[in-house]
Amino acid sequence: MTIPEPPAHPSPPATMSLRNGVRALITRPRPEAAGLAEELSKRGIEPIIEPLLDIRFRTEPAPDLRGVQAILCTSANGVRAFARLAAQRGLPLFAVGDATATRAREEGFTTVHSAAGNVEDLARLVAAELRPDGGRLLHVAASMVAGDLAGELLGAGFALDRAVLYEAAPAVQFSAGTTGALRTGIIDFALFFSPRTAAIFSRLANQGALSEAMRFVRAVSISAAADEALGTLPFSDRRVADTPDQTSLLGCVDNLLAERQP
Repeated sequence: MTIPEPPAHPSPPATMSLRNGVRALITRPRPEAAGLAEELSKRGIEPIIEPLLDIRFRTEPAPDLRGVQAILCTSANGVRAFARLAAQRGLPLFAVGDATATRAREEGFTTVHSAAGNVEDLARLVAAELRPDGGRLLHVAASMVAGDLAGELLGAGFALDRAVLYEAAPAVQFSAGTTGALRTGIIDFALFFSPRTAAIFSRLANQGALSEAMRFVRAVSISAAADEALGTLPFSDRRVADTPDQTSLLGCVDNLLAERQP
């Protein structure tokens, strides 16, 4: 059984004066979209939230932690999923990036390490900090995973189990509001935080005969892999963050805003 994350519809702060007609499409799942929407609103950009993945947490018993020396999380949703099921907060938690590490600290984990990068960076950090004979590793994951964390760590001699504690179901179509906004050309930026969401966006855009509407949109991706997953959609501009994190992606947005100034 899975429990969907409750919907959230963050609005820009009442005190914020939005830039004239500047809007950004957020394609992240709702749990991550709220914080990003706040950052965009601070910049005077109206956020439009269109989650392309629906996070559904599972309700089965907590994972068996006997003999586990550390927990590995490759997303903030993995942290949320584990925290819903298990009371354990004392085991070291290794996070793929800073946003995942921040979520772990907010959930009460006392020893948190951030790889500040991707799955390969996480594997290198774990191999540098832990010993294979110290116990098995538990990777908290979704039903679909990106990268080969298990292969990297098994090759280094570690024993690793994967606990599937949530699912990320893809959207089957854009909402009517987003379809209309794209058709009328009022979306300035579209933000992509993973290759999977970028690929879903590309599929839905082509499926809905919205390819030409991308000529009005600037695409900003967290990584080259996410940008590549957008395929041949004819965006007016495509930018890739210098490092795979929200801060760097927002830096790209800031640069594009500066370029728009008269």
